[in-house]
Amino acid sequence: MIQLNLQEQLQKAVLSLMPDADVSKILVRPCPEPNFGDYQANALIGLAKRNKLDPREFAKQVIGKIDVDKFCEIVEVAGPGFLNFRLKTQFISDTLLSACKGDHLFLSASEKPRTIVIDYSSPNVAKPMHVGHIRSTILGYTLAKAFRLLGHKVITDNHIGDWGTQFGKLLFGWKEHLDKNALSIDALAEMERLYKLVNAACDNDSKVLERVRYELVKLQDGDKENLLIWKEMIDLSRHQFDEIYSRLRVDFDETLGESFYNDRLKGVVDELSESGIAEESEGAKIVHFDSKALRKHPAMVQKSDGAANYTTTDLATMEYRENSWQPSEVIYVTDGRQQLHFQQLFELYTRWQPEHEMKLNHVWFGAILGEDGKPFKTRSGEIIRLNHLLNEAEQRAFEVVTEKSPGIEEDERREIARVVGIGALKYADLSGNRQSDYVFSWDKMLSLVGNTAPYLLYAYTRICSIFRKLDSDTILIPKSFDLSDLEELALAKHLLRFGLVLEQVIEECRPNFLCNYLFELAGYYASFYESCPVLQAEGDVRTQRLALCDLTGKVLKTGLETLGLETTERM
Repeated sequence: MIQLNLQEQLQKAVLSLMPDADVSKILVRPCPEPNFGDYQANALIGLAKRNKLDPREFAKQVIGKIDVDKFCEIVEVAGPGFLNFRLKTQFISDTLLSACKGDHLFLSASEKPRTIVIDYSSPNVAKPMHVGHIRSTILGYTLAKAFRLLGHKVITDNHIGDWGTQFGKLLFGWKEHLDKNALSIDALAEMERLYKLVNAACDNDSKVLERVRYELVKLQDGDKENLLIWKEMIDLSRHQFDEIYSRLRVDFDETLGESFYNDRLKGVVDELSESGIAEESEGAKIVHFDSKALRKHPAMVQKSDGAANYTTTDLATMEYRENSWQPSEVIYVTDGRQQLHFQQLFELYTRWQPEHEMKLNHVWFGAILGEDGKPFKTRSGEIIRLNHLLNEAEQRAFEVVTEKSPGIEEDERREIARVVGIGALKYADLSGNRQSDYVFSWDKMLSLVGNTAPYLLYAYTRICSIFRKLDSDTILIPKSFDLSDLEELALAKHLLRFGLVLEQVIEECRPNFLCNYLFELAGYYASFYESCPVLQAEGDVRTQRLALCDLTGKVLKTGLETLGLETTERM
């Protein structure tokens, strides 16, 4: 929208003066100090210095070439060479009017849409999803929503762990120790019990370990019985995964697990060996790197027993994605502990397939901590199962809703609690810097004060309550927006920044930018609502203020939905 128009004009002006300049970094962003303007560009300083020019003089030359009279007052040079842009009130009014007519919601689809593959969630078969899965699942889904909102094609893939050495233990346990009744009640809990039981037995009994290896070899060789049991394990696991995804309102375009690539693994290792990329070391196949960061960290692509590993599977996966979907970017959403793995993977894939043009992006995140600063677990030290966490979120939210609004019918209170509780969990996860660890606090995430989901959801319900009081559902479109009150103008300007924030979200894969924007939007709206009577106003003023309320509600709702949050009209 507006910032992109300003940015485009600014880049054209720079190119008219420096035809060979790289203008991709000439960006327009909101001015950090509103007194100086609405938008600012500071990249001219570095560009001028690299070309041994005086930054202020260069900025003045750019102003002479830029054509933004339609949008802005006089463009000003500030400090060592910043450009400050202040929007014309008439332009702001025109943009609001076109949004009222449904032409846009302060954002526009990319003129050059890209294809993006996003790999997220990726639980392991036969293991319950736990609290550690929530960050990848929610972050990946939000990024997919943001890219799609801006017109890009997105393919989401849940790369589940459905192959590997653990299935030898699971198959042995299934055949010798299965409790069918427990399996029917909670399949993942029973399979987890079997795995732990056999895993412990392997440490103490060589005959058990031998049998486990035998069952694994049978599976890998295509034994009919073991394949049937393995497929049942996958079906039972996916059923319970899907229950959690349904509660989180998360979905995927593809669920291609590790087993999907099994037939390609030998070919990958052979190609790496024949090209000299992989070499033998103590029976295993190893890849050494030349880069300083990885020189001391070789990657294994085949174990000494001939088995493939995660790196091999990930190489085959990446090859399939490139050949099948031709993406311009592949994003992997995992915790920060896997940084070394993905550094190795990306460098190795580029050596193996030097012609590829994909951007390979590891979007990593920190850990969830308890209030004691240690990894978030139960009091007994067990990892918290994700379905138990969702249950507790809904129950705690129900208690808060009941305390605040006891007059609402119980069924409605429970539905509100579902929306608020799950939304609070998601928002607490998304609202901070993803690369930082965050402390899990029920009191903070369910608070109606501060940068929380309940606060934003309540702000949305306040807007809805205004329109419930009207005699008609029809929202009139004003002839123009006067914007004479400072609070009206501040709210309007913030609405215009919605598209810019979304661009920043996908550029850096940081949904907290959107969270901060929505929190600020709710604050601007609160100031507007307190200072500018809406329903008490009359005539054109009332129509304009109702339209501002409506636009704010639409942006809030769209922003929250992009974060994966549902909204409710009452709380």
